[in-house]
Amino acid sequence: MEKTYKIEVDCANCAEKMEDAAKKTEGVADASVSFMTLKMKVVFDEGADEKSVMKKVLKACRKVEPDCDIEF
Repeated sequence: MEKTYKIEVDCANCAEKMEDAAKKTEGVADASVSFMTLKMKVVFDEGADEKSVMKKVLKACRKVEPDCDIEF
């Protein structure tokens, strides 16, 4: 399953770090962050619970960028 989320990120470098953090999150098969469109695409592992995985993704991204936000 693939979903797209609106995100708040301040710079392209931070977006890249957030993308890396999301990719390392359990339950995420792949992720990409676009600073230009302020969107994050997440491909979930089969059978993964979207909401619980996205909470983990948000937590991982906030370690990189404390004031980031992901609308899910």
